[in-house]
Amino acid sequence: MIYNHKFDVDSVFNILRTVNEKYQEGSPEDEALRIAAVALFYVREIQKLDDYREFFRSFYTPAIDYIVVAQTFATREEADAWLASGKASDGELVRIAGQGFQIMPERKGTGLRFVRMPLPEELMKKHPPGTE
Repeated sequence: MIYNHKFDVDSVFNILRTVNEKYQEGSPEDEALRIAAVALFYVREIQKLDDYREFFRSFYTPAIDYIVVAQTFATREEADAWLASGKASDGELVRIAGQGFQIMPERKGTGLRFVRMPLPEELMKKHPPGTE
């Protein structure tokens, strides 16, 4: 699940207060909720809320969302022409006719080549979550 990293801090404080009212003062739950609230308050006070929001976003964003395909080609011929043009960079991921490839240096000599590297959506089709 992806959480809202643009959360309203005051709403969070109100919810923490409401939840905390259900626990006896001094209980482990009371302590945990107070620590969480004060930590969030501290982040806001030292004006690091934007940094925290980015950390929060990255913490709950699946790694799959960070994989970026640099180029998409309908055919291998188009991809080969682009690779030969010198516009490609080592390590980039490309999609060719629905399949993923990574650009890597040639084994011998100079230049770059395509190496088959399945993209996340290909792997998800082959091994859907919860089937293992």
